[in-house]
Amino acid sequence: MQLTKRFDTIDALRGIAIVWMTAFHFCFDLNQFTYIKQNFYTDPFWTAQRTVIVSLFVFCAGLSQAIAVHQSQSSQRFWKRWVQIAGCALLVSAASYWMYPKSFIYFGVLHGLAVMLIVCRLTSSWRLWLWPLGALAIAMPLIAVSAHNVGASIDFLNEKAFNWLGLISRKPITEDYVPLLPWLGVMWWGMAFGQLLLVRRSQWLTQSVPKMMVPAVLLGRWSLSWYMLHQPVMIGILMGLAAIKQS
Repeated sequence: MQLTKRFDTIDALRGIAIVWMTAFHFCFDLNQFTYIKQNFYTDPFWTAQRTVIVSLFVFCAGLSQAIAVHQSQSSQRFWKRWVQIAGCALLVSAASYWMYPKSFIYFGVLHGLAVMLIVCRLTSSWRLWLWPLGALAIAMPLIAVSAHNVGASIDFLNEKAFNWLGLISRKPITEDYVPLLPWLGVMWWGMAFGQLLLVRRSQWLTQSVPKMMVPAVLLGRWSLSWYMLHQPVMIGILMGLAAIKQS
């Protein structure tokens, strides 16, 4: 099985996103346990952070795919990782249904990544076309809103069977929502940027990171494991504290 070489710079960037995500989720959990009172669904302070965090993860996934294709990563290696991501997505759906049955996660970041990785892999040869196509993908939800305003004939796109595409006029009730559009555009840009770096600025990828960033590199290499474990651990701790307070 052929393995691809990892670059500390990309893992460090992914690690930064993980630290930020963990802090964000901890604040969300504090809000759920009423230690703080914030609106994570509409307050721009929180919604903007979520957008940046998801963008970093998806962009890094595109970068990684550019490197994997460049290094001739085997299909077996790709599908092994894909099965891990898709399997974790199903676990997230099951766990969120247990906690939030009316707003469970049916197409969150892992679900989106599973679909986008396949599309990105199949379109890796498009190279420079990924830039304008990425821009179009990012703009499509805005175009869809205008189309919805013109007529009701496409209102079916708001239904759960189709809203994973992202061509909606109203956001679905769910705890995490990362549809194909606009996020495929971010991954396409990540892949296009990675291809550009490999051709023109490969030294940016191979340079060493400062010692203070080594923990971020390690987090970036174990991002999926951290993603799956950090919330159960934090929620468990807060539940324990709540039980102690009541005793």
